[in-house]
Amino acid sequence: MFRSGFISIIGRPNAGKSTLLNALLGEKISIVSEKPQTTRNVIRGVKNLGDCQIVFVDTPGIHRGKGLLNEFMVKEALNAIRDVDGVIYLVDAGRKRSDDDRFIIEGLKGLVCPVILCINKVDNVDKLKILPLIDEYSKLYPFKEIVPISALKKDGIDSLLNVVAAMLPEGPRYFPEDVITDRPERFIASEIVREKIFLFTHEEIPYSVAVTIDSFREKDGVIAITATINVERDSQKGIIIGKGGNMLKRIGTEARLDLEKLFGAKIYLELFVRAQQDWTRRPGALKEFGYGSA
Repeated sequence: MFRSGFISIIGRPNAGKSTLLNALLGEKISIVSEKPQTTRNVIRGVKNLGDCQIVFVDTPGIHRGKGLLNEFMVKEALNAIRDVDGVIYLVDAGRKRSDDDRFIIEGLKGLVCPVILCINKVDNVDKLKILPLIDEYSKLYPFKEIVPISALKKDGIDSLLNVVAAMLPEGPRYFPEDVITDRPERFIASEIVREKIFLFTHEEIPYSVAVTIDSFREKDGVIAITATINVERDSQKGIIIGKGGNMLKRIGTEARLDLEKLFGAKIYLELFVRAQQDWTRRPGALKEFGYGSA
């Protein structure tokens, strides 16, 4: 009997959802940074385990933030827990429960699928604090299982995979065995560039950026990618480019190295920067950059 299913990963911003997805797959398909709200779109990753296939769904952090872009991200996350075969609710062992956690748990109460509580970053806290945390959350929701992990160090990942695999229903193989994500290469390329902006810039800059792929061509083993980094103001454009173009060069070099590793090919990456006035506040611009309703 072959088993398969869709498992959504949800939680507050910066709980480690994207790091967990990458650890579960053994490949990096979802971008990560230490800044919250790095993930904006739902990303599906495929894990094959012999007699079963698990399609994990990485989601934006659920929070009560304001603004059109934040509203889109929360809607994406909440939609991702509908019509799935299970949910992993990821919490940070070192952070106290907040209104966002209460909001998430309220959203879980209407589900019929099993929910796993996954306590992440246990390597950062005193082990004596884990049991009280488990007890606290157990009183809030009837979780199917509770699994402590460190996604960054990959501790507990095999245990989590076993728990998820055991609760999968009988089903088909949704994706071929050599497919690791349903997202196209153009999307992955744009996300890798955006990740480097999160890593190398500060304050509001990463949250004011959208990356669009203008062209993606492969010929003779070389992939040529042209991308535009869209910002909200001209002053941000100068920061992204940097003195003498140094920041843009740094972003491009680091993104190229990651893309070559991911795609297994020589990459030629050309980046441009464009100011799109207040794009995060304009529904038309949000839709253009893939953050609005179809």
